[in-house]
Amino acid sequence: MRLTFKASPRRTLGIAGAATGIVIAGVILVIGVPLVAVATAYKAQMLCSEIFVVGRRADDAVARLAIDDLRPLAWIRASVDTKKRTTQTRLFPLSARRSRFDPSFGCVLESPDRSTATLPPLKASRLETAGSTLDSVAPLPAPNRAAMDTVLDDAFAEPDSSHSRRTRAVVVMQHGAIVAERYADGFGPETPFIGWSMTKSVMNALLGIAVGKGLLQVDVPAPLHAWQASGDPRSRITISDLLHMSSGLRFDERQGDPSSDVLRMLFREPDMAAFASSKLLTTSPGSHWQYSSGTTVILSRVLREALGDSTYWRFPKTVLFDPLGMTHALLETDASGAFVASSYMYATAREWGRFGRLYLQDGVWQGRRILPAGWVDFSRTPARAAPGGIYGAHFWLSTPSEYRGPPASLPAGIFHAVGHEGQFVTIVPSRDVVIVRLGRTRRASAWSHDRFVAGVLAALPSL
Repeated sequence: MRLTFKASPRRTLGIAGAATGIVIAGVILVIGVPLVAVATAYKAQMLCSEIFVVGRRADDAVARLAIDDLRPLAWIRASVDTKKRTTQTRLFPLSARRSRFDPSFGCVLESPDRSTATLPPLKASRLETAGSTLDSVAPLPAPNRAAMDTVLDDAFAEPDSSHSRRTRAVVVMQHGAIVAERYADGFGPETPFIGWSMTKSVMNALLGIAVGKGLLQVDVPAPLHAWQASGDPRSRITISDLLHMSSGLRFDERQGDPSSDVLRMLFREPDMAAFASSKLLTTSPGSHWQYSSGTTVILSRVLREALGDSTYWRFPKTVLFDPLGMTHALLETDASGAFVASSYMYATAREWGRFGRLYLQDGVWQGRRILPAGWVDFSRTPARAAPGGIYGAHFWLSTPSEYRGPPASLPAGIFHAVGHEGQFVTIVPSRDVVIVRLGRTRRASAWSHDRFVAGVLAALPSL
């Protein structure tokens, strides 16, 4: 016997409504939970750094954070404890996150599930000269100065309020001296600025120094403990593959998806390198180029395992920041104590300029070789798998497409450290020039970097 049930219209609507509710709940669970987790963590971390690293007032930092596509951050409650130097965020009744400031390492996003590594205090630098006075200033001749002022006026202008540039700082160096410099209101020569992915190029320098000391080799498999199990195909990945963004590891770098690997890594994982290095190998190492912040975090772990914790935590300061007089520079860590070398470094605009000069001068600073001979050439040689030769070893060899803008004629040989929100250190060897542009450009199309660089170069003396 077969029984047949005929549903009434009311019952059908009820079932449909229940199904719709389940779907909506599922969507909220899949999208909403990661979104809230990322948003609360982002706000806690950025507020901590803006207040305790950059030095902004709490109310000003909160106001400057919720802009453009980040306006919904205003819904997330935030509290600041100036005595404990912490920030905490919460979107009731969902997750709460806290970030804590350390004078030597900046802000660390604490994990709700595990303890945060205790880092040693670093001794203050004993520099004979204050960092900011290490840069000589050479005023431009009057005609060049007038042309440069026009370029800078445009760089700081806001022609489209719906696509704000928010340029915060520009420093132009030629022949080792500052020839142009300007800051937005509230910022100045002593203000540390986040580099975002320009930090990747700093990791290039740290690895180069380690290679020069004989601690690592670029063309042999990366000595990462997590990949040493018998038969693990990732054990074939070299440091060179990682530097050239050609590891073959799966990694989702989409900034707009709260479930992407990059946002989960930066804002939800207490041990970022463990997360990134656990990714599966999808292509043969060296055969496919894919930009990945996880790659740089893995390199940070490689350096940590090669040096040991005590040396590793002091390494950026002792081998790079102190020699270059980067007294404001801070490289922040995750909860495991690993440098977030993909994203979280702060330095003043002049200090970012000095970093660029190090590469302009083939790794030599004030007569002392910092980077090993040949390392700068290695860094700016196109990765074999990079399309159109756009990328070297953690340096861009052409402007990323989202910031390129209208075609502009630029000299050959230019290379860049590039970061999220329009951070640039542009190195122009043929003109002996370094150009630093720092900003808060949430919509990349608002900033045409090639046009800006062409304008700066046209305003400079040709010799």
